[in-house]
Amino acid sequence: PDGVIATDPIGFQRPQAVTTYLAEIRKITRAPIRYLVYSHHHYDHIAGGKPFKDAGAIVVAHRNARARLLALARPDIVIPDETVDNFRALEVGGVRVELHYLGRNHSDNMLLVLLPVEKLVFAVDFVPVEAVGFRDFPDGYFPDWIESLDRLLALDWDRMIGGHPFPGERYGTKDDVRAFKQYLLDLNEAVKAAAAQGKSWDAA
Repeated sequence: PDGVIATDPIGFQRPQAVTTYLAEIRKITRAPIRYLVYSHHHYDHIAGGKPFKDAGAIVVAHRNARARLLALARPDIVIPDETVDNFRALEVGGVRVELHYLGRNHSDNMLLVLLPVEKLVFAVDFVPVEAVGFRDFPDGYFPDWIESLDRLLALDWDRMIGGHPFPGERYGTKDDVRAFKQYLLDLNEAVKAAAAQGKSWDAA
């Protein structure tokens, strides 16, 4: 009743998504939007923040995301007002939302959103559910990615929402995280074996 914490305005090349997002929030509550959390600096997630900012939201992101966005200086991106290093808890209306930095993975500035009472996590882009990573893992960091999955597994949660859910996608579980971690380990060994046979890195 005291306010809304929103994430990722998803307005890149589709500004109508932002107005739809706000309209869906307003179907639930007329409470003010207190915070807008950027999961990471990639445009497909954070473009379109201005309507949230205009509604009074404080924009929060990892400090590395703010630095990247300042350097890129895109006029259509709202620069974060506040930054997170490794951890920050937001509390609105008695609801606690935790922001965790688990290390580098899909980017060097990914924030995991955890609702500890509900045991629900919002894990954007770095843990697909019954899928594989996006093509050649742009902006990916290894072996840091695998280490961040271990940190995710160590947290107390039961259900996971991903960053690019498809219609009908179920909640993710820790077993999905373990499966994706094993995929990365298998892929890593296969690429190293191909490289050892003399294949170029691209072919491997």
